[in-house]
Amino acid sequence: MATKKAAKKGAAKKGGAAKKGGAAKKASAKKGAAKKGGAAKKASAKKAPAKKAAKRAPNPAFMKAMTPSPALAAVVGNNGMPRTEVTKKLWAYIKKQGLQDAKEKRMINADDKLKPVFGGKNRVSMFEMTKLVNKHLS
Repeated sequence: MATKKAAKKGAAKKGGAAKKGGAAKKASAKKGAAKKGGAAKKASAKKAPAKKAAKRAPNPAFMKAMTPSPALAAVVGNNGMPRTEVTKKLWAYIKKQGLQDAKEKRMINADDKLKPVFGGKNRVSMFEMTKLVNKHLS
């Protein structure tokens, strides 16, 4: 009797698994069809001609010529130039003079010309430097 019950349980499990497996196969077939449809749509979307990236126009505020103060002019020159150019020239000066700290690269050591620009500080961070330099532009 115990063996008959065990056999029935096994058959019930197999039958249930078969039904579940069958349902799972149908569901996966549907998912596969849905995936294929999605893939076909993506492929057709890729065939569309790619637009050429338009060249970004520079912000006019950055291109406005600024006049450096006498202290800043000693480092970057006294000609009117945009902020971006002032920053480039200042970095060129810092690199040429070796004023960037060797251990902490984000720190700038001021020399005699840069001290008045940096508000008398011996050492400033590169982020603070731009803030201090902006005070010397008009």
